Amino acid sequence: MSTNRIEGAAHKAAGAIKQAAGKAVGNDRLQAEGAAEKAAGSAQNAVGKAQDKLGGAIRR
Repeated sequence: MSTNRIEGAAHKAAGAIKQAAGKAVGNDRLQAEGAAEKAAGSAQNAVGKAQDKLGGAIRR
């Protein structure tokens, strides 16, 4: 498994937590930061999935 998938999942989770905390306390800035980090984590995870697929195709 690609490290990008692991790191992406971690960023996505951290972003979701920040976003939820921002909603809970009414902090729009924290909520926006969380949404941005969550989106970046999703993108990084997608890169990792592509790397895994590419690596599997090369090994065949």
